[in-house]
Amino acid sequence: MTRIALSFVTLALLAACQPAPETPNQPDLCGASGFQGLMGQNRAALDQLRLPLGSRVVGPDDMVTADYRTDRLNIEYDRKGVIHKIGCY
Repeated sequence: MTRIALSFVTLALLAACQPAPETPNQPDLCGASGFQGLMGQNRAALDQLRLPLGSRVVGPDDMVTADYRTDRLNIEYDRKGVIHKIGCY
């Protein structure tokens, strides 16, 4: 009986570690739709903009927290400096 209980606890802990899924049907709480025109542009284009308070601009080697917040704008760019992901998470 103890093994079964331990198995359930272990599964519950592992499930808690999974990131929240990104679904396209979520409301645009962070305003990401207004920034989609930046996709494919160089990250230098962000220097001319005022991003919402709390936004994150994330490079390929940047460390970020793993908390999921639908009200936070995230803009990710690759090693070439090209913006490739914009979303609320």
